[in-house]
Amino acid sequence: GILAPFFFFFSFFNLQVVNGIEIYSMKIDSKITSRFAHNVITSRAVNRGNVHKEVFFDVELPKTAFITNFSMTIDGVTYPGTIKEKEVAKKQYEKAVSKGQTAGLVKASGRKTEKFTVSVNIEAASKVTFELTYEELLKRQFGKYEMFIKVKPKQLVKDFEIEVNIFEPQGITELEAEGTFITNDLQNIIKKTFSDKKGHISFRPTLDQQRTCANCSQSVLDGDFTVRYDVKRTAPDDLQIVNGYFVHFFAPTNLPKLPKNVIFVIDISGSMSGREIQQTREALLKILDDIKEDDFFNFILFGSEVQTWKETLIKATPENLDEARKFVRGIDTAGMTNLHGGIMRGIDMLNAAHERNLVHKRSASIIIMLTDGQPNVGISNTQEIQEHVKKAIEGKYPLYNLGFGYGVDYSFLEKMALENKGLARRIYPDSDAALQLQGFYDEVSNPMLTDIELNYPENEISDLTKNSFKHFYDGSEIVVAGRFIDNNQNHLTVDVRGEGANDALSYTTQQDAQQTDKAFQEQEYIFGDYIERLWAYLTIEQLLEKRIAATGEEKENLTAKALDLSLKYKFVTPLTSMVVTKPEDYNNQDGIADKPIEGIDIFKILLYLRSQSFAFTVDGDPHFIISVPQKEDAICFNINENPGAVLNLINDPVTGITVNGELIGDKRANSDAKIQNTYFGKLGIANKHLDLKLTVTPEKITIQNGNEKTGFTWLDSVTLQQEGLTLIINRKKNLVLSMGSSASFVIVLHQVWKKHPLHQDFLGLYTLESDKLSEQTHGLLGQFFHPIDFTILEIHPGSDPKKPDATMIVKNNELTVTRGWQKDYRRDPKHGVDIPCWFVHNNGAGLIDGVHTDYIVSSLF
Repeated sequence: GILAPFFFFFSFFNLQVVNGIEIYSMKIDSKITSRFAHNVITSRAVNRGNVHKEVFFDVELPKTAFITNFSMTIDGVTYPGTIKEKEVAKKQYEKAVSKGQTAGLVKASGRKTEKFTVSVNIEAASKVTFELTYEELLKRQFGKYEMFIKVKPKQLVKDFEIEVNIFEPQGITELEAEGTFITNDLQNIIKKTFSDKKGHISFRPTLDQQRTCANCSQSVLDGDFTVRYDVKRTAPDDLQIVNGYFVHFFAPTNLPKLPKNVIFVIDISGSMSGREIQQTREALLKILDDIKEDDFFNFILFGSEVQTWKETLIKATPENLDEARKFVRGIDTAGMTNLHGGIMRGIDMLNAAHERNLVHKRSASIIIMLTDGQPNVGISNTQEIQEHVKKAIEGKYPLYNLGFGYGVDYSFLEKMALENKGLARRIYPDSDAALQLQGFYDEVSNPMLTDIELNYPENEISDLTKNSFKHFYDGSEIVVAGRFIDNNQNHLTVDVRGEGANDALSYTTQQDAQQTDKAFQEQEYIFGDYIERLWAYLTIEQLLEKRIAATGEEKENLTAKALDLSLKYKFVTPLTSMVVTKPEDYNNQDGIADKPIEGIDIFKILLYLRSQSFAFTVDGDPHFIISVPQKEDAICFNINENPGAVLNLINDPVTGITVNGELIGDKRANSDAKIQNTYFGKLGIANKHLDLKLTVTPEKITIQNGNEKTGFTWLDSVTLQQEGLTLIINRKKNLVLSMGSSASFVIVLHQVWKKHPLHQDFLGLYTLESDKLSEQTHGLLGQFFHPIDFTILEIHPGSDPKKPDATMIVKNNELTVTRGWQKDYRRDPKHGVDIPCWFVHNNGAGLIDGVHTDYIVSSLF
């Protein structure tokens, strides 16, 4: 799409120095031909120690980049990666790890930022070279293409270099490079030249230039390195034809701006309180400064109720803008999340404005919705909301959904936006959230054309990418690619249509292959059949985008097409993985290897286990969180019991699985606290059918198989597979356990400052694939593996204005509950993420079967 993130980003961040490993070379070589970037990252390290050591290679890539190759070269022998269908690759990887081989796995975790990780043990004095290649189509935004490089080598590197070569047939008009870490001394090291079609940038600091001070060993290279450029535009179109494929770049200039009609639909539920609503107000005030007088706008706020600033869209006169600023300054949070009511009010208002001719006939209409949670008032079924929204909009204008923070159902927001010709964007809950919000608005604030169609002769072209677009925004670019039916065809005619501010845009343009050939005589800048790969990249990207909102047979067909192209052109996409395996006769720790990607954080572990979402968890003091999917909500409760008590969490007599947890308290009683804090200090997981027991404490992990015991510490990185057991320990983070064919578990290690006067380390438990346990499963957690239903009535203010109370009808009991948040530590083990839920008081009384003391058992097993 036009508004997809346009930068590309890579990082050699975390090529770690461990026990004498020296990284002596890092090079990034980027070749950009007609916006299509081919990037190679090469890192070289040597083991300066006397024994074998482990080296890590860790690369972050943007969601728009596709990895195409990776290899490790150890002492002159190269071990290449192979790209395969995801499940096939995973089996190959697991087979290698089970044999004690070192393996690297590249997996794309959805269409979000992905991480590639590999580690390898190398002998003393041995050298290893990592080489990663990926490709990406750069998107134009605000009149420039941008390449963004994350630089963080974490040590001084003898041979460090960034080199970028750009070749644009249209010619380059401007080229700039800058870095957040660039000091005055480093500024002159950036070499930049461009003339006509060629551009070149290099950055090669010496060891002394990398130092933070004269005799320091720390590197100043820590931040962002950015390259920006644009091309000459003597015409709106640039058509290129090479070897039976074409690409069409469309970016008209000097068009009058269209008036726009924009409705802001803002979530003001209780979870938006504090910094979030403050940042939202700040962003809206900045946006009001940029709204043009010909524009029409309005604000709709939704908490438990829906409120509007004005009854209809109004013109952005100076007086109305002043009044709007007063309204925005007064926006505050209240209630829950009636998302359906808010978005439908916005659509109805926009539809009415067009029907009653309240807005310009030649204008661009958009809806921008911001939410930080999930719908829980009114219609809360996301599928139903999607259907209502799609039916009401009828393709007339785009819907842009902004998800604030991590508590949103981003998949739902993305599907709903894509179904309505828009897109979704996550707003990260950081100090710059207001700038993120304002930045998104800036992208869509200057529409130049609506209803753009680029039509090509049907009898000449096959496999055409998307060629109709709702809006064209100033400073952006539309890209269409296709394949000729006749591979030898060297001529193309295009019919261009669109609606502008004053009249319709309509013309025909054409191109001959000879013109492209003449432009591309500079062969050293060309990498392979770049237009064919650009076409494949764009086709896969759009198939995956369509797949998000598709269902049934349509989704299967889209998946099959995207997978076929991914394998043919060797792209790592959400449907494929790349595996690199070293021969087993190489010197490695027996049976131990790092699990790349999954070892980074809990979220990626969950992806590895193919769990769609967490279902049941106990963590913290201890907090129990019960997901209720049919309600798209959660229930939570705490258990207050004395240290030393052992609680039965899960007991399944059919599969033989039992999970118990022993409570620990603070190091000393807190005299100010009414109830002593307790946490799980020991967890016991057993499968009596397999005679397997796992004991986990914050210090160690012990496996007992019959009379045989094996021990590990949290300092180990382990992948262990034996009959009936899979165990992955991610060093000082978490572990993943699966026994037999039953449910899987994730245990999170929470560490506190060792000298903390009060608190001590503790554990959290997350249950995955609970449907693999039997219907007879019980326990404090296990009883909720069966469907549970509840009704919420009489929502009213509670003792805390940010946390309303309500009446819950559950298991024929009438309970007073409070809307609140509990911590989910899957993604951020240190700080956690707030999960909205209904809190049941008094140790879950009325929700759990019996009373909580019924679940106290005599020992861990």
